[in-house]
Amino acid sequence: MENHYVELELDELYHFVGQRPRTQTRENTYVITAVSRHPRQIAAFDVAFDKSPKRIQRMVDGAPDARTYYTDGFTGYVDIVYPGKHVRCISDKSQTYTVEGVNADLRHYIPLLRRRSRCFARSLDTLHAVLEVFRDAYNKFGKAKEEWRQTRITEQPPFALVDFL
Repeated sequence: MENHYVELELDELYHFVGQRPRTQTRENTYVITAVSRHPRQIAAFDVAFDKSPKRIQRMVDGAPDARTYYTDGFTGYVDIVYPGKHVRCISDKSQTYTVEGVNADLRHYIPLLRRRSRCFARSLDTLHAVLEVFRDAYNKFGKAKEEWRQTRITEQPPFALVDFL
């Protein structure tokens, strides 16, 4: 992983841990991600039952520094002290497209995060461990894909993300 990024995007997605009857409300589980635009890698993530500014601050402090941080309209991002410039995009997703795409990949490749699925994590530790494995594979895939494209612009790489899992 890089020691410094130019641009990081932050976003959160939610799901549930455990299974409860439909008559009870389930507690949200949040996956907060920090993704670099170039190279497209997951720089940091956190899994918790809340998305408090303290938790986000710890994640930002633990991630490699960036010059610019892009977030959506969630108010929890306002109170964070960023090492670089913070750009908050309230009205659209024009500056958080990379992290939104990575979150879609998370939901696509990890059955625990799919909506209306039979797969569910029984604990936060399980979900965190699955995300650790996925992040490592995703970052290796992204690096290999970038190296491949530097020499072969028109061809598709002869490998896929699942080859790195």
